[in-house]
Amino acid sequence: MTQNHTAGESRLERGTRALSEIDGKAGEAVISALADIAPDFARYVIEFPFGDIYSRPGLDLRAREIATVAALTAMGNAAPQLKVHIEAGLNVGLSRGEITEIIMQMAVYAGFPAALNGLFAAKEVFARLDMETEASGRERLA
Repeated sequence: MTQNHTAGESRLERGTRALSEIDGKAGEAVISALADIAPDFARYVIEFPFGDIYSRPGLDLRAREIATVAALTAMGNAAPQLKVHIEAGLNVGLSRGEITEIIMQMAVYAGFPAALNGLFAAKEVFARLDMETEASGRERLA
């Protein structure tokens, strides 16, 4: 994604485009889950983080996801969001090995429990993606 603001594009439009490219289905699921309880908050999530911050020049999406995975790991209590951003990291070009190293690095600054929680979150994401890949491969053969 080029992090340019298209002339006339609203924060919501820019954020929706960024969310789709970065988080794909996982991000869309988060927004959909908020639709019945807090639709305004769902819009805020699209507009501010994705429409304003992720769309800024200065860092590419890969670097932004490295920072996000590190921060969510260090928090130690944000596993659902961490899982979304682990998948986002893969979507923007991080490898599984790089994600694992980012999470392990957080043991130095956030402690072993936070790093362990992060590694288990990554393990779940990787396993789910492997199962989805395997299932889609079986469907193609059928």
